[in-house]
This record gives sequence, C-alpha cells and structure tokens, in this order.
Amino acid sequence: MQVISLQINNQYSALIAPEAGVEALFRSIESSGKFPIAGGELSIALVSDEVIAQVHADFMDDPTPTDVITFPANPQMESAGEIIVSVDHAISRATELGEPFSRELSLYLIHGWLHLAGYDDRNEADRAEMRQAEQAALAILDAADSDLEFTLRTE
Repeated sequence: MQVISLQINNQYSALIAPEAGVEALFRSIESSGKFPIAGGELSIALVSDEVIAQVHADFMDDPTPTDVITFPANPQMESAGEIIVSVDHAISRATELGEPFSRELSLYLIHGWLHLAGYDDRNEADRAEMRQAEQAALAILDAADSDLEFTLRTE
C-alpha cells in the first residue's frame, strides 16, 4: 500500500477543526483497499464558494462555484493530488436535500478521492459509475462506524 500523508487546509472560518474528521474519512477509505490512489502528499482545502469559483475560473475557464475540484497526482513531486471542497456548497445542498451537513461534506471529500482513484463524471455512463462508487465509499464509512461529524459555528 502506498503511503499517503494528508495536508488539510481549512480556509473556512465557520468550520470547526475538521482535521480529525477528514483524516478518519480518508483513512477508512484508504484501508478498505477498494479505491486505491497514488502515494504521496494529499492536499485537502476546505474553502468558500468565492474561492472555489476563482479556482474554477483560473483552471477551467468557468467562473461559477462548484462543489469539488480535484487536481491529479504528480508522482515526480510526490503528490497524491489535491482536493478542493466548497463548504458553502455543502451547506446549501445539504439544506436543499434535507441531509446532514456532515454527510454532504463527506460525499464531496469522497468524490474528490474517487477522481484520484480514476473515476470520472464527464459523461452519463461515467457519472453512473461514479455515483455507485460514492455509495460504496459511504457504505465503507457507515460500516467503519466512525461517526464522522463536521461542525459549523452557529454565531
């Protein structure tokens, strides 16, 4: 198994200490062996819609906010990849769907991991395969009974 070190950058001030939850989520997925990714440093950034929209514009010529952006591994730089997640998007989508915020944020983190594991969602067939993999990864978390909770300040 490849060694993956996590670098977690929480840029979303209302998200309280997400590091333990992100670490537990990725270690559960990694230890399952079901969705392997390259070894190296895996960079995770938790950001606002404003920040992810800028990244989306800079790298994909689309200035709209999105839920997750994933940059691939670079073995020469000992990078397992980078996952950027919009916490704003997770909050609004969780509210819209009536889902817990922690579950929606977990789904976005899983989605980024799956991109690094070779899954894509550019066409309908790939999207269907990605959705199945997301559900399988969520089931891994549920079976691990890790009780992941991501907390927002309510002030």
